[in-house]
Amino acid sequence: MIEVTYRFPAGVNAAKQAEIIAVGQTAGSWGAQFAHREAELRAHLAEVLAVVEQDDGTSLARVGFPEHNTEGDIGTLLTMIFGKYSLAGPARIVDVQLPETYGTRPKFGIEGLRRLTRIADRPLFMGIFKPALGLSAQDHAELLRDVALAGLDLIKDDEILGNLDGAPTLHRVRACRAVIDEARQTTGRDILYAVNLTGRADQLNARARELIDKGANALLFNALVYGYPALEALAADQSIEVPIFAHPALAGALGGAADGSSPYGIDYAVLLGTLMRHVGADAVLYPAHYGSLPFAAATEFRIRDVLRAPRERSSAVMPVPSAGIHPGVLGRVLHDYGDDVVLNAGGAIFDHPQGPAAGVRAFFAALEVVRGGGVLREDEVNDEALRVALRKWGGEHRGAA
Repeated sequence: MIEVTYRFPAGVNAAKQAEIIAVGQTAGSWGAQFAHREAELRAHLAEVLAVVEQDDGTSLARVGFPEHNTEGDIGTLLTMIFGKYSLAGPARIVDVQLPETYGTRPKFGIEGLRRLTRIADRPLFMGIFKPALGLSAQDHAELLRDVALAGLDLIKDDEILGNLDGAPTLHRVRACRAVIDEARQTTGRDILYAVNLTGRADQLNARARELIDKGANALLFNALVYGYPALEALAADQSIEVPIFAHPALAGALGGAADGSSPYGIDYAVLLGTLMRHVGADAVLYPAHYGSLPFAAATEFRIRDVLRAPRERSSAVMPVPSAGIHPGVLGRVLHDYGDDVVLNAGGAIFDHPQGPAAGVRAFFAALEVVRGGGVLREDEVNDEALRVALRKWGGEHRGAA
């Protein structure tokens, strides 16, 4: 059974609406001409499991749907549980419980990313190429050389950067692959470059295979823009043997207010947690509440907990809190996440006053300070790159995990 919890505003008859969903989003009603098929038809109906009014006047209704009403994918699932009812009035999906085997499993997840990066005992550090647009393929390669030799673990394109004439995706991959191979001689590791996969839906898998053939070792994918089924197709393709980083672009249009208070839409823990985990994402980006976007801490932590929840048959997915991450918040990140997290930074690396390599060194220095019980304040750290970063972006500390 698939269990879905809906939240209805005060004044809405939640029991009635839940019954409408249970019938209207499944088999619907039938007349006497199908009386002889009664048992078969009823097997497709959903069941209202519980309706609870909350202290604030809103109500939660939990509805159980037959799994056999879907094709075992996220597309038919969403059509069933919200579909046309999403147009019926104020209602919000706040939880979806799926069988562990439902959908598509990630190929890598946390364990796989640690295996590929050969890092087992600390957070992973990721950079975002900046500026986002206007750089040539060779510009990308030169920036990558700086940060790769400084010890960065992962780097990604900005989600806005497509297959554009100034720096075609394949050209970026070729130029950056040469740097990855070069840096391996110094660091002994391959930095993972999550290149942005874009294009028409009927070309995505073939393009992904071509990029991998030319040296891409990770993919960035705007999963909500292209749709969950497109990510499922990539994750299910056995010839696409690289990790997929799912970007949350467009999530705000579906999730509404960052604190989950919107009366419409789908909670972020479902959009970026549950559903991403069941379409095969290996890592999921989402806003950090201490970053540059107004995201609620409780919302962020619900996503984190869904992605990392232990499962017998599915790898935990790597959380990637993003948007405005800098060395000064590293103590808070470790406090909130521990080691199983990717710290994803753009400006804090590539806009560091001493250059991108210093931006990377500042993160490693901040990690050493926090793990040593120190305080991330400009006047209390010894590393020059870190001091400069704290002077520019500020610092704070809440204790190591």
